[in-house]
Amino acid sequence: MIIEARYQGPPGTGNGGWSAGIFAGAYGADGPVEVTLRRPPPLDTPLTLTDGDVRDPGGHLVAEVRPAGDPPAPVPPVDPATARAASATYPGLVDHPFPGCYVCGPEHPDGLRIYPGRLPDGRTAAPWRAPGRVSAPTVWAALDCPGGWAVIAPGRPYVLGRLAVTVDALPTPGGEYVVTGAVDTVEGRLAVVRTSLYDGAGGLLGRARATWVALPAGPRP
Repeated sequence: MIIEARYQGPPGTGNGGWSAGIFAGAYGADGPVEVTLRRPPPLDTPLTLTDGDVRDPGGHLVAEVRPAGDPPAPVPPVDPATARAASATYPGLVDHPFPGCYVCGPEHPDGLRIYPGRLPDGRTAAPWRAPGRVSAPTVWAALDCPGGWAVIAPGRPYVLGRLAVTVDALPTPGGEYVVTGAVDTVEGRLAVVRTSLYDGAGGLLGRARATWVALPAGPRP
């Protein structure tokens, strides 16, 4: 397994959702799995998977892949027009902790361009045009950042710590979709969030439950 540089999250490391999707695919379970990131996934580095443990060439544990429990309750959908209106207020357009992120970074030259804005009830929503090539890791990536942006605030960046995804159907390349996110709990530095992916008619394609970890106060990495 190699996380190519174009799938960057924080500088010099893999986007958590894409990386977790690659690890989940290599794990090959029949049902949903959960990926716990133990260190930032390195880019352009051969990684191995043995008994659910992902390790780098030095033997350091990068991630753990295990069967997941029951799928989370979906975050309710919104119509595409509401998602577009929310996306216009995406705070990451003016203040983004990792502007080169493959999923939500406005400075990534060829990313997914998912820009989740806040709804009045605290959920996030964003429209999304699926890229020309779609795979399961694409869905894992799309279900990553919209949940995080339900808790990310100026001067308070978070990174993905754990992600469990259920993929009900793959998007059609070039199709128009909506992603929603919501916070379940926030305790100290840990936030548990959910995300869901819908087609334009409100059909559910995937859902996720994630734990995000607030970075310590101080200079951004």
